[in-house]
Amino acid sequence: MSSLSIPPVLTTPRDDAIQLHRAFKGFGCDTAAVVNILAHRDVTQRPLIEQEYRIMHSTELLKQLSSELSGDLKKAVLLWMPAPPTRDATILMKALTGDTIDLKAATEVICSRTSSQIQCVKQMYFALFHAYLEHDIENQASGDHKKLLLACLSVIRYEGPEVDRELADIDAKALYKAGEKRLGTDERTFIRIFSERSWAHLAAVDAAYHSNYGKSLKKAVKSETSGNFEFALLTILKCAINPGRYFARVLYKAMKGLGTDDTTLTRVIVTRAEIDMQYIKAEYHKKYGKSLEDAVKSETSGHYRTFLLGLLGAPAHY
Repeated sequence: MSSLSIPPVLTTPRDDAIQLHRAFKGFGCDTAAVVNILAHRDVTQRPLIEQEYRIMHSTELLKQLSSELSGDLKKAVLLWMPAPPTRDATILMKALTGDTIDLKAATEVICSRTSSQIQCVKQMYFALFHAYLEHDIENQASGDHKKLLLACLSVIRYEGPEVDRELADIDAKALYKAGEKRLGTDERTFIRIFSERSWAHLAAVDAAYHSNYGKSLKKAVKSETSGNFEFALLTILKCAINPGRYFARVLYKAMKGLGTDDTTLTRVIVTRAEIDMQYIKAEYHKKYGKSLEDAVKSETSGHYRTFLLGLLGAPAHY
């Protein structure tokens, strides 16, 4: 469910390319005009605008945006422009090979995407960076965390809603025997079930585990694992049960306390705006008693704030 608001006057990609070029001309950039256009164009419109801009001005729109914008706004707009597979591949490349290695960001992307999305991202990663995503995971991750990520990249998960309740009971029992019932943990069982089973199935396993053993699977994961491996398992489980709630929590933590984690804030809003942002907003309001728009408004400023609010579907005067 996309949260993008429809502009009051429908324009063509050519009109948008002309307006963007006008915004870049002269002394300084009319940043407000750039934000007003791009924050309200969806995944089918943005490449057409880029194409028109290239035809009309013999230069790449992304190159122009990169030179005209700055700071958090520049990062947000440049992340917003590409299609999701290109965007995710870029996030992963920066997280795994950039100046600052960010295994949490890489884990979030790999563990929260569907199997078909992952296959597209792998192909795009190789096409863009001439490297295998698996190799970069091998170089940066370690131990059971690495094994789980590589399993998620290689296994084709079923994505439908059907669930075999009997198998869910069997998996719940296997996880119990692999963790709480024994001394030490059989991590291989956790990796196999969490990487191979569909999200609908994992949600059923969680329900079966709670019903049979009086404890949530989430608590079992927390008591039996640690570090990045625990984080990856919990990301898979939470996204299987309620992805909206999971990302609402990530956004809350990014804005909580002194200062704001703008990298996480931007990544989640940009990557989920056209997928499930309406659900994330509803979960945020339900859990924290205030709207996501109000939270973003109080934690950001300037054109960056306007851009993020646009992606959230807030009206222009918000």
